[in-house]
Amino acid sequence: MKSLRRILISFTIFMLIILVSFWHMSRVTSYAKRDIVYYNDLLYQAEKDLENGMPETFAEEKYSCQIIFSKQIENEELAYLYSNGALVMDLTLNGDYVGKIAWNDKEENFENTRLIFLKTAIFLWAAVLFGGYLLLFYMYRVFLKPIKELKDFATDIAKGDLDKPLPIRKTNMFGSFVEAFDMMREQIKLSIDRERQGEIARKELIQGLSHDIKTPLAVINATCEVLDLKYSRKLKEVSEEAAKDCSDTLDKVKTIASKADSVSALMSDVMHASLEDIEKIEVTVSEESSLMIEERINSLSSFGNIILENHIHPCLVYMDRQRMDQVIDNVISNSRKYAGTDITVSFSETENILMEDGKSGSFIRIKIRDEGPGVLPDDLPLISEKYYRGKNSLNKSGYGLGLFLCKTYMNKQGGGMEYYNDNGFVVELLLRKV
Repeated sequence: MKSLRRILISFTIFMLIILVSFWHMSRVTSYAKRDIVYYNDLLYQAEKDLENGMPETFAEEKYSCQIIFSKQIENEELAYLYSNGALVMDLTLNGDYVGKIAWNDKEENFENTRLIFLKTAIFLWAAVLFGGYLLLFYMYRVFLKPIKELKDFATDIAKGDLDKPLPIRKTNMFGSFVEAFDMMREQIKLSIDRERQGEIARKELIQGLSHDIKTPLAVINATCEVLDLKYSRKLKEVSEEAAKDCSDTLDKVKTIASKADSVSALMSDVMHASLEDIEKIEVTVSEESSLMIEERINSLSSFGNIILENHIHPCLVYMDRQRMDQVIDNVISNSRKYAGTDITVSFSETENILMEDGKSGSFIRIKIRDEGPGVLPDDLPLISEKYYRGKNSLNKSGYGLGLFLCKTYMNKQGGGMEYYNDNGFVVELLLRKV
């Protein structure tokens, strides 16, 4: 409405300017009456000059007149002057009538008026032309350009480009509509972002649960193997009645192992379906006792022979207890899977390590070592990358996520993870002390 009001006011002002121009032209263009006394004085002076010998041409130039030395009424020059409304008076020299003297002032006035009309018309034409161009430019800015921007904006939205804002200008007649359209874009973008984040969180949850379930399943399988070996030996040494109980127990152990394998296969399928879209992993850090780390390691004896070289220093550390359990389970299960040797664990304290914020901190260092062949030098820099699997894992199950998740969890807890070969494969975990 404001733009329409501006157009109406501008058009009204423009028409008023034209009206004032016509009114001014009518004021300055007036009919000039002849002053007979003035012309009689000119006639008298001209007669005196001619009597004194002034040439005819000089007199005509001096008094802006035409002198005709003819007494014939049918004279063509006189006829022309009479037809154009010229003032024609008798010319007498020394008392004798010798001809006519004429002033063609009406023709001169008409010519002046014609020139004034021509100039005014040209001025008005230029004003209308300039005003028309201004109106066209204003119509383009107010109507056509916003419509084109809306069209391009709708095309960008159709293509999925929701980051480009729609410009909102004060001169835009569709300001409210454009603002609502841009708010719609922002809401669509927020909705898509929320949907994407929800999908990521869902797939992340599925992946995390799948990976977490596979770790205790590995413990169940390892325990079943130990029980199977134990009762198989015992079956050969006991009596017939006891052998029946051992055989029954072995069947149950095999059933448990079989079902664990089935669950593990299902979890592998679920994990495989969600791996490609993992982008975000949540870690909730709190102050926890360092002693729970040693307890967790002791609880994993079913993975093999785990040797503690010393005890952990009792203190408070920053960690997510659940994620830390997953890290320890992953590292030790990897050592059992790829090395199959004794696993040595030692604890130490490290002071004055520079952190990301530029400050130094104190850390608990957990060193986990196996006695296997280690990781090939070409694979070593890459084994903590997502989905990367080394050449020695060709016959082993997995997706190349174990060390990637371990490194991610440790970093998000404010600590870190290092790994290298040293008469076996060594993983060092750092937890920041409170």
